[in-house]
Amino acid sequence: MSAVTLDRPWLEFDLGREMQVLSWAVHRPGLVQARRILWREVRNADLPEELDVETWLQGELAARDASDAVTFLTSRDIRHFTRATASAGATEAQAVATVGLSNAERVGHRLDHANRDWGTINVALRLNRSLTEPALLEAMSIAVQARTAAVMDVDMRLGPGRATGTGTDCVAIAALTGPVRYAGLHTDIGEAVGRAVYEAVLDGARHWMATRGETTNATP
Repeated sequence: MSAVTLDRPWLEFDLGREMQVLSWAVHRPGLVQARRILWREVRNADLPEELDVETWLQGELAARDASDAVTFLTSRDIRHFTRATASAGATEAQAVATVGLSNAERVGHRLDHANRDWGTINVALRLNRSLTEPALLEAMSIAVQARTAAVMDVDMRLGPGRATGTGTDCVAIAALTGPVRYAGLHTDIGEAVGRAVYEAVLDGARHWMATRGETTNATP
């Protein structure tokens, strides 16, 4: 299992080797080559309205000698990160997540989240398989589906209905480059991806709800 290191305000997921990483992270988004994925914990006071966040983060990463890393931002207390590993056939999927629901949303709607800490759901996933770019995209769709299922299963009620995510969620998937063309729900890759992400996000969401005295009817 790849190493996860907590050094608050940083959390590092060492992939063990350079891999292709697909994400829409704040730093190094898109499809890139990277050996590690980082989280940077922030508070509203760290990010005043006039701040150029991307430039600020680049400076923070440079000071840590980590400009190569795909990097998330979150106001969730990263000490509460969760992990889950799932295997199916020849596939092993390792998920690391930080889960905060303070800016939860129902897909297709927008709520007013002004003056709140943005907890965010950030998920990093490492696969031991060698995927084509289309397969990596398909695996991403499964990871996002699993994230959504986990949030819906904690049954957090908003005005428009049950929460499906937050307004600032992000997912990063790492895999080797290779010939595997498919990663859907009927494949061992899809099964492992879905289970690992679901379990990591569900665990984190349950903890977030519990620390705020909110009940959940979640059943895996």
